[in-house]
Amino acid sequence: YVNTRWELGWSYEFNGKSVDMTKWGYQEGTGAEYGVEGWGNDEQQYYTRNNLEIQNGKLVIKADNDGMGGKPYTSSRLWTSGKFEKAYGRFEAKMKLPEGAGLWPAFWMIPADEEYGGWASSGGLDIMEARGREIDKVDGTIHYGRGWPNNQASGGSYTFENGEDMTGYHVYAVEWEPGEIRWYVDGQLFHTENNWSSYGADTAAKYAYPAPFDKPFYLVLNLAVGGSYDGGVLPEDSIFPVYMEVDYVRTYDLVGREPIPAVEPIIQPEEVPSNANQPVNG
Repeated sequence: YVNTRWELGWSYEFNGKSVDMTKWGYQEGTGAEYGVEGWGNDEQQYYTRNNLEIQNGKLVIKADNDGMGGKPYTSSRLWTSGKFEKAYGRFEAKMKLPEGAGLWPAFWMIPADEEYGGWASSGGLDIMEARGREIDKVDGTIHYGRGWPNNQASGGSYTFENGEDMTGYHVYAVEWEPGEIRWYVDGQLFHTENNWSSYGADTAAKYAYPAPFDKPFYLVLNLAVGGSYDGGVLPEDSIFPVYMEVDYVRTYDLVGREPIPAVEPIIQPEEVPSNANQPVNG
């Protein structure tokens, strides 16, 4: 993309002694407080602000097996809901992720207002999520389409090379434009999406493209334990405590060129080859 430049916008470097609550908020509990027990994924942690601190200019989220609130594990989750929400731009975080079966670190985005309907009609954008037992790989995904359980997801995976893995510091980013979303690790593009949709609960016709990825989203940072993402695998008690470290979160605005426009992809049906097998009995 010729002349692409990104100008720093909202950012947070995790300097100081505590999290700036004018920029972030805590989400605490089992998810039941938000109408989604297990955070909608059968997760096994209780989120508490006590598992989060800033050390040497880095956010440190601790997951531990000191159960709370009926859950066997504790951890932390931060979000920017009501404090920072944005449509389009580059969103990135420099992070170091923990190893261990059943761990699920994530950096992702949720629509500020569910204007197109409940999950996933209004969309979801996973910048990075990883399975702690597969330290050589991270995923990037979009969620869209109809409301659960008829929602859709598509995305890709990045595999580390040269002996590196997610337990070292890496920059995870997404570049979101009206007609395209791209995922990067350390500046290396690994997946692109431009085909998605959104349907309301009672509508046969879909909303106009690029819905649902044309509304502001907020940011989420969390370290989950268990859950459906890795088939309900749980960690060995001997690995705890484990830590997810975040050096910074930064967002950027596109300058230097016009954004990729929202032009819905048209999938052309392929012609049936003349030598193809003919139908049998209809």
